Amino acid sequence: MDFSVIQYSKFMTLLDMLLHNLRTLHMSLEDSIKWLGEVMAEIGPSHKNEKWNIFDVKQANAIVDYLKISLFQHYKLYEFLFFSAREEIVIGTEQLIEVVNPADHPFPDPLEEGISFDIYSTFIEPPPPLDMEIKGLNQEQGPEESQPEASTSETDLLVGFTIEEIKSVLDQVTDEILINIQTEINEKLQTQEETFNARIEKLRKA
Repeated sequence: MDFSVIQYSKFMTLLDMLLHNLRTLHMSLEDSIKWLGEVMAEIGPSHKNEKWNIFDVKQANAIVDYLKISLFQHYKLYEFLFFSAREEIVIGTEQLIEVVNPADHPFPDPLEEGISFDIYSTFIEPPPPLDMEIKGLNQEQGPEESQPEASTSETDLLVGFTIEEIKSVLDQVTDEILINIQTEINEKLQTQEETFNARIEKLRKA
């Protein structure tokens, strides 16, 4: 059935009043039906109630039929919804939080990501420089042990050889290496050549 905007507004007001009577005044089903009957009795041309007189008798019957199959038919369900206490399910979880150690060596400053110290020391913390390790070893060995190492490092191994002698030695070593490589390559090529020749002979005989 077609209602105007004002009629829809009045119908929603009527429905809200019925729910208010149920939720606040705790009206029973019989009392709600009686209250609705009193409201519907004011509808019609013989009554001058402007609040509900915007509906005619046919529209009033349609409203009553709708309330029968909706609110009144499921009245017990609405009572259960408004008055029955429901359990509150609280879902929680436990988390283990690791307390950060003071920001002092060997512990790093606390990070926002919460990286553990093992990961930090293994992958993030830069390793100590090599110079520092050498200095530490020299300090542990003492001045007496470090002096021979310094003297041996300063001595030149090529002292006593001329440039021509060094060149001749390098030429001999290079020639020996190249001859060995060339011999090995020739042997491999000869082996492959013999293999290919054998295959060609088999193909000819076939």
